[in-house]
Amino acid sequence: MKVKDKLSIIEKRIAQTCSKVDRDPKDVKVIAVTKYVSNERTAEALDAGIQHLGENRDDGLLSKWETLGNRPIWHFIGSLQTRKVKNILDKVSYIHSLDRHSLAKEINKRAISPINCFVQVNMSKEESKHGIQPEAAIDFVKELEMYPNIRTIGLMTMAPLTEDEMVIRDCFRNLKALQEEIHHLDFPHAPCTELSMGMSNDFEIAIEEGATYIRIGTALVGE
Repeated sequence: MKVKDKLSIIEKRIAQTCSKVDRDPKDVKVIAVTKYVSNERTAEALDAGIQHLGENRDDGLLSKWETLGNRPIWHFIGSLQTRKVKNILDKVSYIHSLDRHSLAKEINKRAISPINCFVQVNMSKEESKHGIQPEAAIDFVKELEMYPNIRTIGLMTMAPLTEDEMVIRDCFRNLKALQEEIHHLDFPHAPCTELSMGMSNDFEIAIEEGATYIRIGTALVGE
């Protein structure tokens, strides 16, 4: 199926979900996750009207950057090694995986202007997942004020792989509560208004619980 047709289906699902919870579909931004697809398929996604692309690895991003350059808005959504920051920082507009001081320090050192970051929170507390523990998130966000080139615009999480909808919903709902708590602290360096959560299998639940960025791979651009 062509990307434009898949995008049409996704947009209808977003609109239907937003209608259920009285949200404006324009408040939900779709990031096409292109880590498993070719440069040609990625270009097709852009031609279909997708504006945001997400990559999990620096080499994947660099390969697509050489072909597509600054056509899309680039998001780095995978775990980011400190030594790889220099490779991608001048090419991305958003980093979704800030989870430790060593990474924050490197981003701050390399950036020439403030970069939008999501703090990754391990809401499910799974050992296989990266991210700050929920109980440490507020202190971590507060401490990020020492890095003037980091602007914490929101929080990111990944729900556990389960068919139990309530487990997924609780994960997203608790991240929303944490985001609102940080937002209301009025940190100048951390407006924390955004939520990056929800993927192909659970984005509708994420939207119902407040997601503003959803990361869609399989359901949008294919395997």
